[in-house]
Amino acid sequence: MRSDRAPLGLAVAAAGGLLFLLAPLALIFLYAFTTDERSYTFPPPGLTTKWLAVAWGRQDVWDALGLSLRVASLATVIALVLGTLCAAAMVRTRFFGRDAISLLVVLPIALPGIITGISLRSAFSLMDIPFSTWTIVLGHATFCIVVVYNNAVARFRRLSGSLLEASADLGANGFQTFRHVVLPNIGTALLAGGMLAFALSFDEVIVTTFTAGQQATLPIWMLEELVRPRQRPVTNVVAMAVVLVTLLPILAAYSLTRGGDDVAGGGK
Repeated sequence: MRSDRAPLGLAVAAAGGLLFLLAPLALIFLYAFTTDERSYTFPPPGLTTKWLAVAWGRQDVWDALGLSLRVASLATVIALVLGTLCAAAMVRTRFFGRDAISLLVVLPIALPGIITGISLRSAFSLMDIPFSTWTIVLGHATFCIVVVYNNAVARFRRLSGSLLEASADLGANGFQTFRHVVLPNIGTALLAGGMLAFALSFDEVIVTTFTAGQQATLPIWMLEELVRPRQRPVTNVVAMAVVLVTLLPILAAYSLTRGGDDVAGGGK
């Protein structure tokens, strides 16, 4: 009889890999409750929940959080619109240079963030565009579009063209076809792509450093706080919150795309 259980060596290797990935996160959660304000001693000299209240009362935390939420929301909306339109054009039409354009669309996420950041900063300086929330949004949208584009392309390729033809034969215009046929089929893919784009934008550091000017998103605030020896546990409390906030959309995106093989017209 063939066993469904993984070999012992493979199970041990998998457990070791998970431990390597998750141990640093566990330390963040641990030191969010330490009584030591200045250093990281292991084990912690004591545990307390007072840093939760301290972080809650810090206005600079709320300002940075608000900026991160605004930037991530705007970048996600831009990515959803442009990424979906670009995916529809790439999948449903054939034209000269199509492969080259497809490569250019996905290039921002393949390039190192520092290259993208320097390029955007140079472009903003040449065009005399002052740094603001919108410069951060434009920087984040460059790679958020790729996430939505990849999800939308994968789902468009599973969408049967006969459905669109049937909708046109029944007298539906382009908007009606998109609303009643296309959108129900690609909706979960767009939602998953939007959630991943939001999480990526919320956590972005490198591109933000070059496009934010004097503003500080939450990751930038955390980076600056690490060099200050006073109230270091507050930084861990905020990091713990960021982990929880970004984990939820990632899990939701995974859940939504896990059954993406079945679409209308394909046995759903």
